[in-house]
Amino acid sequence: MKPPTPSDRLVVRERPTDKAALMYQSWRNLLFLHWEYEVEAIQHTLPEGLQVDTFAGKAYIGLVPFFMQAVHPRYFPTIPGLSDFQELNVRTYVYDHRGVPGIWFYSLDANQWLAVQAARMIFYLPYFYAKMHAKINLDMGEINYLSQRSSVEASLTTHFRYRPIVGNAIQRAEPETLEFFLIERYVLFAYSNWSKRVFRASVHHAPYPLVNVEADHSDKNMFILDGLSKPTGSYDHAIMSPGVDVEVFALEPVT
Repeated sequence: MKPPTPSDRLVVRERPTDKAALMYQSWRNLLFLHWEYEVEAIQHTLPEGLQVDTFAGKAYIGLVPFFMQAVHPRYFPTIPGLSDFQELNVRTYVYDHRGVPGIWFYSLDANQWLAVQAARMIFYLPYFYAKMHAKINLDMGEINYLSQRSSVEASLTTHFRYRPIVGNAIQRAEPETLEFFLIERYVLFAYSNWSKRVFRASVHHAPYPLVNVEADHSDKNMFILDGLSKPTGSYDHAIMSPGVDVEVFALEPVT
């Protein structure tokens, strides 16, 4: 397969002009934690038709806790109690045979049962229902974020504590940097067990506003839950975003 060029990585940021968005969402207070991971180990987890994406020869797995807000389909309003919830993603980076770069999700945990069921059915994504709680210290901007996947023992609860570093200005990831590679992703890939096919969907938003972050995360429980070997040591990269407003487009088969 042809790896993505720098131009390919920029093209996917453009909003699709030949179709309307299927859903609208706002993502808030995202923490991006990444670990270097063996390229071959990731490749073995991917369906046929997808290739692990690398930066300087290295592959990565990321944990991304955040807050979903104002989630609603096109033509429908937001619904109190349904449109706002927490979500925690475990993800890696891939591309297809055309060199389109995107995200492959190992899991997406959320504490909104209906959203979990809808995403599994509409987007073929591996969503799981989880008990999740968060406390935000408004004075310090610190977020304490807990997640326990349903029907999983309490010892596998995942905990994050993170806050923006005071005095750091908002920044944007520059093309051809590691930060751009990890953060600026505008396509998701999914696999349908029913049709045995890979699909992709465009996810459009403005480039992420980013701030440096202080993050405390010591457990590797999400790796265990997703059947991945635990990386050694602490994370290799951390950044935070106050958030973006998002348009999600329908799946289309990778041909």
